[in-house]
Amino acid sequence: MPEPAVVPSGPHAAPPRTERVVIIGAGIVGCSLADELTARGWRDVTVLEQGPLAAPGGSTSHAPGLVFRTNASKTMTQYARYTVEKFSSLTVDGRSCFLPVGGLEVASTEARRLDLHRKAGLAAAWGVEGELVGPARCAELFPLLDAGTVLGGFHTPGDGLARAQLACHAQIERARRRGARFRDRHTVTGIEREGGRVTRVVTDRGTFPADHVVSAAGFWGPVIGAMAGVDVPLLPLAHQYAKTAPLQELTGAGPDGAEAVRPLLRHQDHDLYYREHLDPAGGPGRIGIGTYAHRPLPVDPYAVPAFDEAPVMPSSLPFTAEDFAPSWTETRRVLPRLAASHVEEGFNGVFSFTPDGMPLLGESRALRGFWLAEAVWVTHSAGAARAVAELMTEGRTTVDVHECDLHRFEKAQRSPAYVRERGVSSFVEVYDVIHPLQPSERARALRTSPFYPRQRELGAHFLESGGWERPHWYEANAPLVADLKGELPERDAWSAQHWSPIAAAEAEVTRERVALYDMTPLRRLEVTGPGSLDFLQRMTTNNLNKRPGSVTYTLLLDEAGGIRSDLTAARLGRDRWQLGANTPADLDWLIRRAPEGVQVRDITSGTCCVGVWGPLARQLVQPLSPADLSHGAFGYFKARETYVGHVPVTALRVSYVGELGWELYADADVGLRLWDTLWEAGQRLGVIAAGRSAFNSLRLEKGYRAWGADMTTEHTPEEAGVSFAVRPSKGDFVGLDALAARGQAARRLVCLTLDDPAALVMGSEPVHLDGVVAGYVTSAGYGYSVGRCVAYAWLPAGAAAPGTAVSVEYFGEKVAATVAAEPLFDPEMARIRR
Repeated sequence: MPEPAVVPSGPHAAPPRTERVVIIGAGIVGCSLADELTARGWRDVTVLEQGPLAAPGGSTSHAPGLVFRTNASKTMTQYARYTVEKFSSLTVDGRSCFLPVGGLEVASTEARRLDLHRKAGLAAAWGVEGELVGPARCAELFPLLDAGTVLGGFHTPGDGLARAQLACHAQIERARRRGARFRDRHTVTGIEREGGRVTRVVTDRGTFPADHVVSAAGFWGPVIGAMAGVDVPLLPLAHQYAKTAPLQELTGAGPDGAEAVRPLLRHQDHDLYYREHLDPAGGPGRIGIGTYAHRPLPVDPYAVPAFDEAPVMPSSLPFTAEDFAPSWTETRRVLPRLAASHVEEGFNGVFSFTPDGMPLLGESRALRGFWLAEAVWVTHSAGAARAVAELMTEGRTTVDVHECDLHRFEKAQRSPAYVRERGVSSFVEVYDVIHPLQPSERARALRTSPFYPRQRELGAHFLESGGWERPHWYEANAPLVADLKGELPERDAWSAQHWSPIAAAEAEVTRERVALYDMTPLRRLEVTGPGSLDFLQRMTTNNLNKRPGSVTYTLLLDEAGGIRSDLTAARLGRDRWQLGANTPADLDWLIRRAPEGVQVRDITSGTCCVGVWGPLARQLVQPLSPADLSHGAFGYFKARETYVGHVPVTALRVSYVGELGWELYADADVGLRLWDTLWEAGQRLGVIAAGRSAFNSLRLEKGYRAWGADMTTEHTPEEAGVSFAVRPSKGDFVGLDALAARGQAARRLVCLTLDDPAALVMGSEPVHLDGVVAGYVTSAGYGYSVGRCVAYAWLPAGAAAPGTAVSVEYFGEKVAATVAAEPLFDPEMARIRR
């Protein structure tokens, strides 16, 4: 079998590697991973499967194979694109492993119709071809559809069907030719370890030594994880799939015996999807129907029968017709030619769901050498497998992986109860129209700051991130809206969700008086011990060799020069540091690399933080503190340990909103006293509490980047506009060589302002240059101080000059915008340094 036209990235010509790898699970992910690893020179790869290789009995064996590439996540879209490209290049006995029949998503409600316009923008931003079509064209593409039941649709001709079992077979054969071994009917019974590392995998038919073990076991992931002492935050749930009786309308096979020729159909307003099952012999075909409209059906992975004990296969549970009945009624309405047909067969197929609906990829910190490639569906299988292979062989990924990093969940988010509740939410919301700011309704108020009681008293509107309740505005500030100096534009229904004009008032008060911001969810890491300076100098880009009391903005890079994170490093003592970080992955990255004698620990949960910002911030804090808070004595980007009233605090003179002020850190047990002290003293100055909505507006006006949105590992400091935080002269650091080897940046993160003061965009929209999509928006918000919407976007370097005219596509409308010099507000930094 020839090698595919699309080959995995990586050092293919490198000599064979000696690491012993055992992959648990020969479904589509395990087979894809074996292919990706062996393509990179790793030859000692063994894949263990409890069932027969032809159809192992996991989710791959029954998956309907639908591949719709467009996703709100750029990462997931890129995974799906790679899956299509790779499987399209694979054949088995002349049969392609991918059928590009296209995809069609239809709308039967106005909300869905608008969402399809938004999805068309996402597709354009992420490089997926698509077209919005009317009802008649929908019925032409899928003739069984009644055009009168839909308002329109979104057609993506490059989407289609992944023939998962064929793709497994093709990749098994390729990996075998490179030296991989596949052992079916081997049930894993244990994972042995020594010195914190995995050493071997025990099965019912022998033991396999291993330097690396990858759990690609699908919904059995929690079972395998438990054997390794690693919790896997994954919930298996059953999803119904049925087939109609044969239909004369579908008589005839497709080219080369293809089982489908018409587009895949999604009817998401009723949680349904459809695909053809043509008869390879040319007889009447059937329609397959998948539904998420039924009640959630959680499955205990420990109770799933073994392959030889299952009536059909382990992942195929008995069909519950009563759950399917409403979906069948709706199906006959939108596909009226099925009215005389009936459901001939069906099953409840088990799939994996996580608390946020994203995969679990990466190496566990609890057991070195133990990797997860879990909660990956066929749609994203090859892309996710490539990411894990890149992590294992190169330590970084081509496509940013932070949304899928297995360490992204906090400890508080990993309890079985939380995983179950949020996993159920992921199932229920699979086809929902989800706003970017929309929080889950389940498992809320899990993490709250010490200020939470006062925030509730002030009528805080809470959204959620990382399990934290985060105020976005306060109803107590509603009277301030009447005094706003500027006129706010009227918002469309989409941008008006999870927003209030109160945010504008809070931003204005921050600029004119003083406001308190709850910064407790900002991650805080403590680094201590002899050698901590040398360690941080090696790990970060800026020069941290400064006196205690200094604060430095710096970056974490990977070996290729991509931005893993950005940090605020406060040196509180000779060998003591407080780092403002982003995700749990930052902690993992530093802990793994810390030398003996250097301790890295997360202190977020035991501490809290109030941001006190505004022109009157010094007038508020100085009377409460014995320290001299004058600019001369306590300058910008300085740190000091002092008191506010009775409360010991670590004060950092930093500002993410572009105003004078401090971040005041305290232990959680005295946090409420800190808030009350500041609140009571601030009444004479007109202090308010302000939320994240105002905060985001203010930071955009100042041009401050948000890691994970504006920049990721896919970007370098120069491209992202943060090269001021890179000091090559300080000596070697991670990523330095890669930065030196790079040529001139071909793209830039630029600031856009929308020409029409009333126009708005939200983020992830495509940006057009000279009529062609040239980039995409990362984050956006209305700048209340500058009187127009501010958006940051990735564009070709040649378009980065201020004054360049572009347009941003928002729900199908092109909104004129201009590249602007940044920062838009107070470029002299006079307001911060007073």
